[in-house]
This record gives sequence, structure tokens and C-alpha cells, in this order.
Amino acid sequence: MSKLKYQMIIQWSEEDNCFLVGFPDFPGQQWRTHGDSYELAVANGIEALESLIIAYETTGDSLPEPTVYKAA
Repeated sequence: MSKLKYQMIIQWSEEDNCFLVGFPDFPGQQWRTHGDSYELAVANGIEALESLIIAYETTGDSLPEPTVYKAA
């Protein structure tokens, strides 16, 4: 799974008092998981992304194309 290049957005939420993690390439996944620290948010994000990909594969849905930015 490490070959898949999906964006993971991590943003602090004052309202939730934690870091929120989202995957903009996946419809409906603006905020998928969270973490009390940035490091925990990253770890939870990786786990959530792996689970999301498995769910897509299990249901036979096509994975969305990852957004890839190229350096100028």
C-alpha cells in the first residue's frame, strides 16, 4: 500500500481540541480520523487510509485517482 500516493490533510481543530485527518481524494472523507498529537494523527491517518482502501477493494469500487503535484 505504500505505493499509493494519496493526500492526507492534518489540521488542528480548536472546537475538537485535536488534530483532524482527512483525505480529499476520497469523496465524503473530509475528516476521517483524528489524534491528540500530530504524531498520533499521522499514525491514525495511515491506518484509516489503509482501511479506506481495503473497503473500496472489498466492495469492488474503483479507487479515486490520487492528486499528485509536480514541482515547478
